[in-house]
Amino acid sequence: LDKMLVDDIGDVLITNDGATILSQLEVEHPAARVLVDLAQLQDSEVGDGTTSVVIVAAELLRRANDLVRTGSIHPTTIISGYRTALKAAVSFLKREMVLNVDTLSDDHLTNAAKTAMSSKILGKESDFFARMA
Repeated sequence: LDKMLVDDIGDVLITNDGATILSQLEVEHPAARVLVDLAQLQDSEVGDGTTSVVIVAAELLRRANDLVRTGSIHPTTIISGYRTALKAAVSFLKREMVLNVDTLSDDHLTNAAKTAMSSKILGKESDFFARMA
């Protein structure tokens, strides 16, 4: 869905891109600024997925904030827990989700290439570029 943004002087911007929307906001809150910066980093590194990244990060922040407000866990303990979870997730992915490319068929490789290239940048042309890969 497209969104229409109108700034202070009446200029109109219509977009469905999360990174574009966030870049137009005047954000002052430190946690919100982190989310905007995260979206911009995701957009520059990957070119897509900014909304998903912001939603996941915002939920992690919300849950951490709930724990801090109840006084049950100190913020440094939460950060340590997130770092431990990151290490466990990366370890799991390396151990369980990595396949040797030599064991895959051409169809599997083409589908993997299509998935990797099916961003907003290539969109409908992912079939063409996947066959090139």
